[in-house]
Amino acid sequence: MRILICGLGSVGRRHLRNLAALGQEDVVLYRSGRATLDNEELKDYPVEHDLSRALDRWNPEVTIISNPTSMHMNIALAASKAGSHLFIEKPISHSIEGIHELQEIITENELHAYVGYQFRFHPGFLHIKRLLEHQEIGEILSAQVTWGEYLPNWHPWEDYRKSYSARKDLGGGVVLTLCHPFDYLRWLLGEVTEVTAETGQSGLLDLDVEDSADVTLRFKAGYRATVHLDYLQRPTIHQLRIVGSDGILLWDHADGSVRWWSADSSELPTLTVPKGFERNQLFLDEIEHFLQVISGEAESRCSLEDGIRALEIALAVHQSAEHGKRIGINR
Repeated sequence: MRILICGLGSVGRRHLRNLAALGQEDVVLYRSGRATLDNEELKDYPVEHDLSRALDRWNPEVTIISNPTSMHMNIALAASKAGSHLFIEKPISHSIEGIHELQEIITENELHAYVGYQFRFHPGFLHIKRLLEHQEIGEILSAQVTWGEYLPNWHPWEDYRKSYSARKDLGGGVVLTLCHPFDYLRWLLGEVTEVTAETGQSGLLDLDVEDSADVTLRFKAGYRATVHLDYLQRPTIHQLRIVGSDGILLWDHADGSVRWWSADSSELPTLTVPKGFERNQLFLDEIEHFLQVISGEAESRCSLEDGIRALEIALAVHQSAEHGKRIGINR
């Protein structure tokens, strides 16, 4: 299977290493050459600097899109027109432009398009999903997510202000960059119908994008979830709390654990991640699953439609913050 990787920043290189670990050696790299990481690990792979040439010359069966967010759609459209399956890093784009055309091409060419929301593979979230399906905490009442990370600490080897996360022209900002909760809350709790939000630009990091957001999501089932995102907190915090009529579920990214309390028990059971678990396992499981989807061995866990739904929520956050009103999402 020939695979074209578009974008060799940190996540693109992670995919490259994971593909090698899975025995996928027929890999071609399409890159701008502007990455700030050392090129030593790339030296044994063919490199193209022109997308049309890369697609025409190598005819990849799979294209992995891991460059800055604002560049995703151009590559997705070109690669799908060339008959390539797509793995698109989240979010699928910074706007809705081109998405309808991409859907049509994917359908017409009978292709798979997968979106990289790797938290769907976290053992903690998988356990939460099972607990919710069995109504272990009764009827869902509400949920809260808090996620804050200090942006300058993400990639110490580069000026954070030049990273895609920090630049409006590359599709950055905390809402799009830390959009995982919009996907995993929808996956766990159902469709979102309304969004209300405020975003902030503190000035502390010298950015042209928002560095904080406070969001309220209303779900089709009637309950609400609040989401706080920021680029400012030290130390990092990423936690999920789901409140039910008969109990509470708590997940903490710090150790990956899930704790829950039920009205029927005075105990506080805890599920810990497997011994030796590392963050990269999520990405490895995800890319392996994607290859299984292409080969017909598995049903997609995060389809193009899922990616579109998460993007619609993120864009509604921006619209709500800009116009100061609740934004409806029709489903």
